[in-house]
Amino acid sequence: MSSSILKRLPLSMFWPTFDPFLFCAFHNDTYPKGNAAMGPNATLNNRPLGQDFSGIDGWRMYHGKRVPGFPAHPHRGFETVTIVNKGFVDHADSMGAAGRYGEGDTQWMTAGQGVQHSEMFPLLNEESDNPLELFQIWLNLPSKNKMVPPHFTMIWDEDTPVINATDIKGFVTQVKIVAGEYQDVTSAPCPPNSWAADGKNDVAIWLIDLPEGGEWVLPASSANLSRTLYFFEGDQVELSGDKGGVNEAFVLKSDSPLVLRNQGIKARFLLLQGRPIAEPVEQHGPFVMNTKAELQQAFQDYQRTEFGGWPWPRADQVHDKAQGRFAKYADE
Repeated sequence: MSSSILKRLPLSMFWPTFDPFLFCAFHNDTYPKGNAAMGPNATLNNRPLGQDFSGIDGWRMYHGKRVPGFPAHPHRGFETVTIVNKGFVDHADSMGAAGRYGEGDTQWMTAGQGVQHSEMFPLLNEESDNPLELFQIWLNLPSKNKMVPPHFTMIWDEDTPVINATDIKGFVTQVKIVAGEYQDVTSAPCPPNSWAADGKNDVAIWLIDLPEGGEWVLPASSANLSRTLYFFEGDQVELSGDKGGVNEAFVLKSDSPLVLRNQGIKARFLLLQGRPIAEPVEQHGPFVMNTKAELQQAFQDYQRTEFGGWPWPRADQVHDKAQGRFAKYADE
């Protein structure tokens, strides 16, 4: 195995992650035509509604009962980074913020001291299928920022840098920079209290599209970072001389370059990189703190305050069907 690759791991829906990352889910659903209520125009009778994760007919309702997605639920102590490659997400939260985003957009939410939000997947097209492809990444917060005020920001597709790297044969690899820096191009700003907001932490979240016949070098970064490359679409590639198959994760030595060569169909990767926070982690469900006592306090606080309550008419809040991509922030 190449000296650049420390470990290889298989991928399922929930991907292996390493400090400062806590979790990464890949949602890839081929939803059918939508109905007038933005749910699937298909029978739901054979599905365990409220807990539908089995992938019947290639799609899932998740915790939704009318519209697929995740109705109102709380978080504390970390951040969610939701990158939507295909389809749309309707956001609503206990701060009064809302939005519809997708087709390349990213939402970055700092839960901080506590927030409720819903993430529903409106099926807007009634004439044809509604494919959805997204990543949700959980990025930890250091102890000093666990209880900062909640915050969310949108990084629209058109504001997200994409670098076209041309190899010696003329093949072009696309690198989309959600977080971090590549070829002296820096991502759009992330929330101010994020671990990624400090450049010394070398946080990188990149989407990499390697064409058939293409070659691209993942450059070396600083030493002692967590660095994982997820191969989620394609067939086989060569990684600094080793063969790699789709649905594998490669844990990498962060201060070594990695040469990717692709003789098969287009290959797509997600890169997660960052300096470990290196603090104790205590997690239970939607809360991530440093101690068990802090976890208990999080549950008590949520039971007492509901993190501001829920100002929306539905737990599975969706917005007007005719509404395009938008963001309404809490202070608006």
